[in-house]
Amino acid sequence: MIKRLARVKPNPWICSQCLKSRNRTQRRWNSSIAATATTTPSPNSHSPDLSASLYGLGTSQPKRDDEDLRNLFDNSGFWKEFRRGSHKNPPTGIVGNRYLTDPSGFLDFVTITLQRCEAVVRKVSAANTVEEYKSMVKDLDRLSDLLCRVIDLADFVRGTHPDRQIQAAASKAYATMFQYMNQLNTTTILNDQLKRASAIPEVWDSWSDQERVVARILMEDFSRSAIELAEGDRQKFVDLSNRIAHDGSEFVDRMAPEKHILSFSSKRMRGLDPNMVRALTSWGETKIHTLNHEAQLALRYVEDADVRRDIYMAVRTANKPSIQRLEKMLKNRAQLATLSGYKTFAHMTLENKMAKSPEAVNQFLSALIEDNKPKVYNELQELIELKNGDAKTENFPSQINAWDKFYYTHRLISAMDNKIRQPDYLSAYFSVGTVMQGLSRLFDRLYGIRLVPRETQPGEVWDDDVRRLDVVSDTDGHIAVLYCDLFAREGKTPNPAHFTLRCSREISPSEIEFAAHTAHPFSSPVEAATDGMPVAYNKETNTYFQLPTIALICDFSNNYHPRPTLLNFNDVRTLFHEMGHGLHSFLGRTPLQNVAGTRCATDFAELPSVLMEHFASCPSVLSLYARHWETDAPLPMSALEQRLAIDTRTQSAETEAQILLAILDQAYHSSLPLSPSFDSTEIYHRVYNEHASIPEPQGTAWQGFFGHLFGYGATYYSYLFDRAIAGKIWTDVFQHSGKEGSVSRINGERYKNEVLRWGGGRDGWECIAGVLGDERLRDGGEMAMKEVGRWGVRG
Repeated sequence: MIKRLARVKPNPWICSQCLKSRNRTQRRWNSSIAATATTTPSPNSHSPDLSASLYGLGTSQPKRDDEDLRNLFDNSGFWKEFRRGSHKNPPTGIVGNRYLTDPSGFLDFVTITLQRCEAVVRKVSAANTVEEYKSMVKDLDRLSDLLCRVIDLADFVRGTHPDRQIQAAASKAYATMFQYMNQLNTTTILNDQLKRASAIPEVWDSWSDQERVVARILMEDFSRSAIELAEGDRQKFVDLSNRIAHDGSEFVDRMAPEKHILSFSSKRMRGLDPNMVRALTSWGETKIHTLNHEAQLALRYVEDADVRRDIYMAVRTANKPSIQRLEKMLKNRAQLATLSGYKTFAHMTLENKMAKSPEAVNQFLSALIEDNKPKVYNELQELIELKNGDAKTENFPSQINAWDKFYYTHRLISAMDNKIRQPDYLSAYFSVGTVMQGLSRLFDRLYGIRLVPRETQPGEVWDDDVRRLDVVSDTDGHIAVLYCDLFAREGKTPNPAHFTLRCSREISPSEIEFAAHTAHPFSSPVEAATDGMPVAYNKETNTYFQLPTIALICDFSNNYHPRPTLLNFNDVRTLFHEMGHGLHSFLGRTPLQNVAGTRCATDFAELPSVLMEHFASCPSVLSLYARHWETDAPLPMSALEQRLAIDTRTQSAETEAQILLAILDQAYHSSLPLSPSFDSTEIYHRVYNEHASIPEPQGTAWQGFFGHLFGYGATYYSYLFDRAIAGKIWTDVFQHSGKEGSVSRINGERYKNEVLRWGGGRDGWECIAGVLGDERLRDGGEMAMKEVGRWGVRG
């Protein structure tokens, strides 16, 4: 999933996407423009010659780039030599930001950014003519971009960079800009001016479609941040928001089980790895820590059903303080929504999403349940057959209990697994370098873009193992910068993520002129206006664009000797998923940053990444790159098909589990928390008893571990929603004329032009209707949501 700013006060000004931790004319881009933001390559540089013709136009450069891409990740000798070429170049700042060459640079970066912000605020506040109002949206979008430049980058650096001084400087920069953003919430002038501009027909008619979208987004953000409430109510709003942020953070950070440790006679551990049992046993007693991996393993392997039941109950029951913190947060959210004039928190949150309302979400989930129910039933019957073969009479042989599910599912999969080679057999065909090479080849065939290795300059990356790739288009030249931090190291987060460090945005001539009359350390006003980071030049409009800058984080083990890092197929899917977010950023290069790339509705943001997972297992795509790291032999597809059959064996049960959580999320963000008798545990069991194929035993309280309720309150359905849409696009667009459709440029262009290139600048339903050719979906609504639910989750 996508990376957003975490644990922030939910009263955002302008950039609501940042604070969550987020023209119809197709333009051609000149490829020779990056000189304003890059240093001259060294004589033995591996940097691409962008002045040459690109892929498919008759040069040998793309072939060399393709080979270098694989070697960059798989060949340690090549990587060392590649890095050596830049050592003599002058230092640059982190990700090319020239202010950030040392910790003190963060102060300079914040200082100049605040000066620029204040200039924009003064301009917007003083506007009183039609011509001045016409630039209002672009001015406010620039203000949003200035704030995001610091907040997004500082948040990333403080959580990623190993240097403590740099971490501290980035944290201070983040806090300073965040405080400034909150100060903007205390005045109504920006909201008032935008509403005045929007109310003038001549001004509204002068705005492009994208400017109108951004204007609506900004006005909705102002409205949801209580800017129009009376002073007393506004203070209540701020107080509630602060309490929600505090309680939500506490809920996520301090969630804990009712029982931390369970003890059993070691004789009852039959089925569990004997070495693990010995390690956990003292004086004949085996201790199982409910939050550790041994609890999950015990649920899969221990033969004693009573032991599994006790462990299941413990790992599914949060302690009372965790429940209390959750309920406190939910009650405050319900009060916040009421104060803001909304029926429920779900109504407040979903207003600007594709779903629009909780009623529509429930239509989607109900239809999805009906589609999934027969498949869950069939999976359950297979588990019952297994249990009938060995269960004791007193252990309910004709039904699967909640504590039986993992045990018999594991047995079912193991029976299939024993029929094929070991799981790591396939990994030999998926080195990190070949997978990255495959992604580049796929992108080239579908969209005409390639991933090109580029030397990093001293100080540009936060670890020596980070690679930089430039994204190059066969028509538009250099379109984005991608930093790949893919290998594990001590202290690094294990969670894969996509970070937008800077969005696409058109740079106005007035910004460059402003920079020209301001003291700065750069060699040109263009560099000064963009902090020295890469830009592109549009000949048609005679304007510059800042290039999207992305960081891709994974946690793959780094085993260079004697072979490259090899990935299991789940890792391959993860890399494809995160690169799907990157693709949205690469191609959603809009003139306004508020709708660039992944800055779109939450329930639309996962679509490109989920769709990419379908490509990961497609034979036509795998034939582009999946080869043995040592022999270069192609992947035997029959072995992969058997592996995929195992991976999807319990997909319907997993889908049901996600549906249940989405239903629970909607229930918790309804009007129920306003009741004096609100009991989150009672609601939890009501949802599971009504919809689950396997009843949840009384006494559990798993909702106290449902951390996504804080970050994704009322929107947990989004991933299922996007999975359903992605499956439909995969079937109806990329597989409509056969498996080769997955590498067809015609299909790629259709998807790019209807979905990717818009970022968030086009309503999601219009994108879906356009790419599927289904006009019934264009206006969205409850019936459209129900139709998506009927599609079900595929693949």
